Amino acid sequence: MDFKGLLRRAWLPVGAVIWLACVGYGLSVVWDYDNKAGLNANAPRRWPAGSALAPATDGPTLLFVAHPQCTCTHASLDELAEVLARSSKPPKAYVLFLRPSTVESGWEQTESWRRASAIPGVTVLRDVDGAEARRFGVETSGQTLLYDSRGVLVFSGGITGARGHRGDNAGEAALTSLLTRGQSDRSGASVFGCPLFSPVTDAAKRN
Repeated sequence: MDFKGLLRRAWLPVGAVIWLACVGYGLSVVWDYDNKAGLNANAPRRWPAGSALAPATDGPTLLFVAHPQCTCTHASLDELAEVLARSSKPPKAYVLFLRPSTVESGWEQTESWRRASAIPGVTVLRDVDGAEARRFGVETSGQTLLYDSRGVLVFSGGITGARGHRGDNAGEAALTSLLTRGQSDRSGASVFGCPLFSPVTDAAKRN
């Protein structure tokens, strides 16, 4: 009897089961990461008087806040470009990029900055130490806020269906509806992106 051969054959199905279990666990980790929403903004119901950003008075104003080192935000910016392109009357739109005062010049000018700068009609600005993000209660990269012509908040949320995923989703649909028809059946959606103010994350991304 070939004992070693029998042993090898016995271990084949066991090894296959272990391999499948490892693959399944890895996929579940990725799935959980992609689909775990970030903290939604505790945004003021009216445009804050202390903001250095001037809202429109003849139409809505959109504010999109981003961490420049968050690659998940690429998809959110692509969705933002789609939303604005579909708008019958595009809003006054700001894209703010976090820039800690402790980092070197140009730290914020990443691929996300370049993508935002290429969107027609968008004003791209640095948000030093996240002063404006904090004023608007934003915690997560990709957070999108829309205020109407009276300065009243009408949408707060994300515009992707998961981290880094492009395609139709509830937030994008709601924002598009507000900008084309002036109404929507929802005023928010989950936001997917990196935390703006995580000391550990910021330190790791600077190095």
